[in-house]
Amino acid sequence: MRIFAAAALFDNDGTLLSSLDSVVRCWTRWAGEYGVTAEDFARIGLHGRPAAEIVADLLPADRVPEALRRIDELELEDVTGPDGGGVAPLPGSVELTGALPADRWAVVTSATRRLAEARLARAGLSAPLVVAAEDITRGKPDPEPYLLAAAELGVDPARCVVFEDAPAGVAAGRAAGMTTVALATTHRPDELDADVVIKDLSAVSVQVTAGGLEIVAGE
Repeated sequence: MRIFAAAALFDNDGTLLSSLDSVVRCWTRWAGEYGVTAEDFARIGLHGRPAAEIVADLLPADRVPEALRRIDELELEDVTGPDGGGVAPLPGSVELTGALPADRWAVVTSATRRLAEARLARAGLSAPLVVAAEDITRGKPDPEPYLLAAAELGVDPARCVVFEDAPAGVAAGRAAGMTTVALATTHRPDELDADVVIKDLSAVSVQVTAGGLEIVAGE
């Protein structure tokens, strides 16, 4: 698919980098501490959502603030440890983002800013703009995070392309009126209702033109 866009917006975990081992390790430990079962996790959407929403779905309101601080603590400790929590760039992410002008791309993540930036650093990536959990009032699948990124970059949402790996993120991009490219890195292709589905960012190339970005995905 050939896409003519003004800006590229990337989810972080599962799109630019792999943090799944760290996420599973930290949330499993957290669940044990708070008496949350696998069945509890199965009944809610987990991937691609802010931790604050996940914790609120799992625990009584009076336990949420402390439990949220705890999962933030666990995830930050994991990624800043000796092995970086196993966080690593996914194929094509370093090359693709390195080819983009700094004012034409952003990371839009459900993680907190500190966690997102720590993971990006571990993966050898540096984003010029990060829209994080504390910047929004409604997380994915609501379009607010992607609309905010477009506004921060000063571009028309209709001229943005979203790269996502989770159904909630793809839905957020579509609701924002943006072109969506889904990566089958954490979900099966048939679970991703995007304009185009690819294996990872190694299947994407970009040409910077006077009018913006000419992106080829999956060809």
